[in-house]
Amino acid sequence: MKILMVLTSHDQLGNTGRKTGFWLEEFAAPYFVFRDAGVDLTLASPKGGQPPVDPKSDLPENQTAAMARFKKDPVAQKALSQTAKLADMKAQDFDGGHGPMWDLAESRDSIALLESFYDSGKPIALVCHSPGVLRHVTYKGEPLVKGKRVTGFTNGEEEEVQLTHVVPFLVEDELLRLGATFEKLANWQPFSIVDGRLITGQNPASSTSAAQNLMKYFEERATHASA
Repeated sequence: MKILMVLTSHDQLGNTGRKTGFWLEEFAAPYFVFRDAGVDLTLASPKGGQPPVDPKSDLPENQTAAMARFKKDPVAQKALSQTAKLADMKAQDFDGGHGPMWDLAESRDSIALLESFYDSGKPIALVCHSPGVLRHVTYKGEPLVKGKRVTGFTNGEEEEVQLTHVVPFLVEDELLRLGATFEKLANWQPFSIVDGRLITGQNPASSTSAAQNLMKYFEERATHASA
């Protein structure tokens, strides 16, 4: 099985002068779920190479078991430091994709790749801010998320981290605008949704369950294929 995992290359938090990037838990947890399952995993980002880590994600209070494992795993560290360029990726080379808000949401390469995955019958899994990457992604002439059950980083969670007026758009509002049915639990609770081939997770704590749901999708598809 081959899975493409996409990370952001964007490192500026709007005009605040602060740094951002990908949330370390949202990489580490799915990475090890996939690797432990024997997946042939490819990491990519718009610029390629080492993607920026959001410094807040590595604060002492945000440490998780998956992050601790990553920091002791030179193979994982090397893989992260050598991400491929997103523009070089092709949907036909993979079985599934895992997809933040400045670069990927507006990236023609990202949009085209997600559409190609979905059009060819492959699943897409996105966690936290990443479901916002679907804002320009269409399927059969309509927003891909229209009529689908989805989740993602909530307005309440964005308010709690005081970035409501910094991010270019609010994930919850944008998905609702596109016609999705947005579901959520209380702030920071793990929660993920599977609606057909679209898998979404609410926040960093949902990274593991979203990745497990993607693996479960592949297992069920393999079972049906062999029946």
